[in-house]
Amino acid sequence: MNTNPTSRHPRGFTLVEMLVVITIIVILAALSVPGYNYIALKQANSQADLQINLLSKGLEEYRVDYGTYPDPAATGATSPSNALYLALYHNGASTTPAGTIYVNELDPVHNKQGWTEGTGVGVTITDPWGEEYIYVTGATSKNPDFDLASKGKDGTIDTPDDIDNY
Repeated sequence: MNTNPTSRHPRGFTLVEMLVVITIIVILAALSVPGYNYIALKQANSQADLQINLLSKGLEEYRVDYGTYPDPAATGATSPSNALYLALYHNGASTTPAGTIYVNELDPVHNKQGWTEGTGVGVTITDPWGEEYIYVTGATSKNPDFDLASKGKDGTIDTPDDIDNY
C-alpha cells in the first residue's frame, strides 16, 4: 500500500474547473452591466427633475419680487440658461438693489452639484448630460408662465426622454 498522498494526485485546479469559474464570472458581469446603466440613467433623470424643480422655485420667487419672470432677451444673456443664471444667482452676487440669491446651488465657485459651467457672467446651467437647460417665457412657451426643459440623454428636444415642467 502506498502511503504517500502526493505521489499520484497533485493539488490544484483542473482546466475544466477554471473554465467553469470564468464562465460564471462572465455571466454575472453580463447581468450587472445593463442594471448599472439603468440605475445611472434613472439617477440622471432624477437629478434633472430636481434641478428643474429648484429652478422653477427660484423663478417663482423672482416673479414675486419683480412681478414678472426674467426675460432672456432683456438680460443681455448669451443663452437662455445664462439668463437663468444671471437672474437667479448672479443678481444676488452683484450690486443690484434686490441683492437676492434665488438658487444657492448655482454658485459656480462652490458648486458641488456640477450643474454650472463657465465663469463670471458667462456661466451656463447644464443638465446631467452636459447640455444647457432650455428656458422659454412669454407667448412661445407651452405653459402660461415659463417652460424649463432638459433635452434628456439623446440631446434632442421634443423626444420622449425630455424632462420638463410642462
